[in-house]
Amino acid sequence: MATETLYIVATPIGNLNDITLRAIEVLKQVDVIAAEDTRHSKKLLDHYGVDTRLMSVHDHNEEAKIESIKGLLSDGQSVALISDAGTPLISDPGFRLVRQLRADGFQVVAIPGPCAAIAALSVAGLPTDRFLFEGFLPAKQQARRAQLELLANESATLVFYESPKRIEACLQDVVAVLGADRWVSVAKEIT
Repeated sequence: MATETLYIVATPIGNLNDITLRAIEVLKQVDVIAAEDTRHSKKLLDHYGVDTRLMSVHDHNEEAKIESIKGLLSDGQSVALISDAGTPLISDPGFRLVRQLRADGFQVVAIPGPCAAIAALSVAGLPTDRFLFEGFLPAKQQARRAQLELLANESATLVFYESPKRIEACLQDVVAVLGADRWVSVAKEIT
């Protein structure tokens, strides 16, 4: 295990068994795990017997935690960043942290694994030779439709994340803006 390293560790996107052996090994060996929601992550870590110290790093405190994590790395420790599900930084916190640590010369290592966008795309029956991942569309209808308008002429398969609470309204906007002749796949709890 390399010291002074931030590991970006992918976690399961539903089924707890969808984690790599390397991910479990890294989570057991690092000095600290920076988790999006420590309560949520504790279930996964307990399942695999990981008792590594946890700290919370989420959208609302990420900027403030950068110095703490830099301090840990400067002291020769290693840190793993995990999100609630899937690959960190993919519509999850961590971008500012990774950018700053790389700028400061620290090593950042990916521990690949599940990604909900790729898993859903692989079973959608839509073209996968070209796709555009847009993450979450805006929650408000006017802003969401404006974003969809920008994508109206895109020929690649479009991939979005959406809240179950807003999926119906989002699909209505997709039809209104992109047309009813588009193929759509909706995936949830795919593992």
